[in-house]
Amino acid sequence: MGYYIKVEGNVNIYVEDINPEGEETILFLHGWPGSHELFEYQFDQLPKMGYRCIGIDMRGFGKSDKPYTGYDYDRLSDDVRAVVHALRLNNFILAGHSTGGAIAIRYMARHREYGVSKLALFDAAAPSLIQSPNFPYGVPRKVIDDIIQGTYTDRPKMLRDFGNIFFFQNITEPFSDWFFQLGLQAAGWATAAIANTWINEVLFSDLEKINVPTLIIHGIHDKVVPFALAEVQKRGIKNSKLIPFKYSGHATFYDQRNEFNEELVKFIKSNFIKAILK
Repeated sequence: MGYYIKVEGNVNIYVEDINPEGEETILFLHGWPGSHELFEYQFDQLPKMGYRCIGIDMRGFGKSDKPYTGYDYDRLSDDVRAVVHALRLNNFILAGHSTGGAIAIRYMARHREYGVSKLALFDAAAPSLIQSPNFPYGVPRKVIDDIIQGTYTDRPKMLRDFGNIFFFQNITEPFSDWFFQLGLQAAGWATAAIANTWINEVLFSDLEKINVPTLIIHGIHDKVVPFALAEVQKRGIKNSKLIPFKYSGHATFYDQRNEFNEELVKFIKSNFIKAILK
């Protein structure tokens, strides 16, 4: 069942709520430039196992409202907090892919892990997607500048090019078209604004504020968010476990969807002991 939640003024966020009677809740935050529909192959299976799966379309994307502003990590994490409040969520698993992973990390720091029992990061664009003199692990600034320029000049071509590096496993032409259409649902200004957020924001200090058990899944062939960033996350988050996916690119949730679902469920069920903080 889907519905809208007001998060700010006249901004309404679309929420897909599957199996609301489930005993445990997983709140999914999608990556750029998609929507909650990217998690279709999780939503097909996890509710069968008794999980409540909630997918948010971030502002500017999918079926959500598309205001011209509000695409920094603070505002986006505040949108998530508004959904958590509206649905009275507690003791839930927060799961984020790519930019959704970055938003999840900011949520954990800014909102003091409110309601979250465990955190799952998939190919997360953190702590910085951009290389710098003191941080050589991301991608060159020019890569992001080209995405922004492509968004403003020929967004369909930019999205096609992005889709070509998103997956490691072979995908069919119909599937490629489906992924392309998800990107087209977004507003052009939102697509560019998130890319600018990658340039302007870092999450180093946010990592240090995470205390809940954290699962990190990352494709070793990721051409969007290099695998080295997952290793930085592992070092920065006290109570974390990194699982490299050897046959995946940026789309671990699809490239190795069966293993992905199995590892996520195993993590949720595990008695992950909290690290003793010094």
